[in-house]
Amino acid sequence: MKSFAKYCLIALLTIITMGGCSHSVKRIDPNTQTDLSGRWNDTDSRLTANAMIEQMFGNAWATAFEQKHQQKPVIVVGLINNKSHEHISTETFIKDLERAIINNGSIRLVQAGEKREELRRERAGQQEFASPETAKKWGRELGADFMLQGTVNSIVDGYKRNQAVYYQVDLELSNIETNEIVWMGDKKIKKMIRN
Repeated sequence: MKSFAKYCLIALLTIITMGGCSHSVKRIDPNTQTDLSGRWNDTDSRLTANAMIEQMFGNAWATAFEQKHQQKPVIVVGLINNKSHEHISTETFIKDLERAIINNGSIRLVQAGEKREELRRERAGQQEFASPETAKKWGRELGADFMLQGTVNSIVDGYKRNQAVYYQVDLELSNIETNEIVWMGDKKIKKMIRN
């Protein structure tokens, strides 16, 4: 009898466990605001990108450069340091910003970091393996006039079950030749969380 009760208990626990493991997935519009945890999310990234795009293109630095040099300014994206209390993928809002730069057409954008190094490795490989007529030449890269850099910071304040999280994203654009800062933009986000 003990073994039968033990068997029934195991079967019951298995049924309960299997029922507890089920979940459902529902696809939603990527622009839908979802705040499940209170941490940085896709909505924050999108709001940041939109604010930076509006601020960057609403400023006269690019027009002033083009009038002085008779050519569109060239930008390279440098480091965006995450100094916040959580993991934040800065690449999501940076890609939105880069896309806006390219689509706008008033500013030129060059590759940076690992992608630039990959292009250089490809060019080096072409010197050895491609026909001389199609191999891309060294020393023809477009030099950037400006570098975009920035930081993501956060402040967390909490008491009992309430928590306020403040994020501030600061970007600045510097003239590579002179180190002059020609544009600064920021986006502030504050969330109230009750656990």
